[in-house]
Amino acid sequence: MKQLITAAIFALMGSMVSANEESVTHVEAVGDVAETMSGLQKAVNEAGATVFAMVDHAEGAERAGMDLAPAQLLIFGNPKMGTQVMQDDILAGLHLPMKVLVYEDEDGQVYLAYEDPAIMLGNLSGVAPGATYIAEMRAALSKLTNKAASADH
Repeated sequence: MKQLITAAIFALMGSMVSANEESVTHVEAVGDVAETMSGLQKAVNEAGATVFAMVDHAEGAERAGMDLAPAQLLIFGNPKMGTQVMQDDILAGLHLPMKVLVYEDEDGQVYLAYEDPAIMLGNLSGVAPGATYIAEMRAALSKLTNKAASADH
């Protein structure tokens, strides 16, 4: 449990470093947050990536005596790809592993949201703008979130 909390804190800190609305991609989902998160976890596992943690923000809010719409964060990655990025610039470790937020908005619509790797990693001096792994990360995030967003998990 302590490792999960530590991973969540570091993941959130990494998100705070660079996330802004222009860098976030939103994918509209068909199911509710739990179904969509389940589909995302399945897609990540089928792709051979590693799920490091899942943080249930609404559950945390409830434990704190507060209300929050359903929102869950999946922290996952492919160490082979992530290591390449960190070899180019160790500060990429502030942004990795990858994170996808599944949340319900004020209208009840569920979305998957993730930060564009090119923007997220773009301020790092060791990461070349045209690095192959950036395109691979973008493609993987798109494929995984679109699969999870559909009714066909």
